[in-house]
Amino acid sequence: MKRILIFSLNYYPNVGGADIAVKEITDRISPEDIEFHMVAHRFDRHHLTEERVGQVVVHRIGGGSSRFSKFLYQFRAPLVVARLHQHHHVDATWAMMAHSAGVPAALFKLFYPRIPMLLTLQEGDPLPYIERMMRPVWPLFSRAFTHADAIQAISTFLADWARRRGARGPIEVIPNGVDIAHFSREYPSAAVAITRQSLGARDGDTLLVTTSRLVRKNAVDDVIRALTELPPSVRFIVYGVGPDEVALKALARELGVEDRVRFMGQALHEDLPLALAACDIFIRPSRSEGMGNSFIEAMAASIPVIATQEGGIADFLFDEKRNPGREPTGWAVDPDAPEQIARTVEDILAHPAEVARVTANARTLVREKYDWNLIAEKMRTLFDRLLDAQKR
Repeated sequence: MKRILIFSLNYYPNVGGADIAVKEITDRISPEDIEFHMVAHRFDRHHLTEERVGQVVVHRIGGGSSRFSKFLYQFRAPLVVARLHQHHHVDATWAMMAHSAGVPAALFKLFYPRIPMLLTLQEGDPLPYIERMMRPVWPLFSRAFTHADAIQAISTFLADWARRRGARGPIEVIPNGVDIAHFSREYPSAAVAITRQSLGARDGDTLLVTTSRLVRKNAVDDVIRALTELPPSVRFIVYGVGPDEVALKALARELGVEDRVRFMGQALHEDLPLALAACDIFIRPSRSEGMGNSFIEAMAASIPVIATQEGGIADFLFDEKRNPGREPTGWAVDPDAPEQIARTVEDILAHPAEVARVTANARTLVREKYDWNLIAEKMRTLFDRLLDAQKR
């Protein structure tokens, strides 16, 4: 049995797209073949310092959610891993995101150069912002790219970033996935109707929905602005939390659409399929995006998707007008273009036959390329290559 040590700033019970990816992948790999350990930051002192989450033994270090506390994680983590290596031989390391785990992985690699390192790029924030943020530790940040034995990027966009950052090892694009059975389930019409009523929908209303962190990059503000150009029957359901929530609510009041925007807080993963089924159009006009699990979840749920084609979204969202050589899978708008959002919503509502065709294409694409079982098998092959390299 081989042992892989994961560097990840965050993990359950705090959940983001990268955390879901780790769990979905590791849960599909037999513990008799690979044992996974993780060193993560302890954001809350009520969190256990050590516990098993699925197939991963999580060791939490430090404490608190301050920026300084998270910064210290980068230097504490490799020391903890070195101690773990003395008692539980580490065969390979896996750094989950360059901007939060690349530095500790690079430090560990500096002292244990024969242990292979995999770097996964899951970043969703604008790349110039990430690079500015990493300036205080720039040599180590760069070393994460240049000394990784292999790099997995969840999109072509992030793979290109790795090349620009001087990556020397092989780079493979393996996207995040979706639980097809979970998000494609069908619900009784009564359950859908009850959910729509709970969201404040009346007969004839159109519900736009987003599942987003409430931060600038996800452009929830542009959807709120678009409502001013749409009829009152179009409402906006927002699932998610974040630092911009107060400002977004203020914007809705200022524009006179407060009664048409409902902030639902963080949705539980198990509740998302019904939430999507009760709505009519998924929308997230991102200003930047590494990939975006929420888009492919909506596609699996067979509802039309409006998005920009920023970053990794361009790998799977194809627009009939902008991508004439591809089967369309959604509707693309420019960043910072509320008027385009409004016109696109109107176009979707006016052409139900086209919607049925595009959502069918999207569902087929997700089944063929983004099923977690397929993704886990590709990652298992990547792990095997990494572990084989350790033998040489």
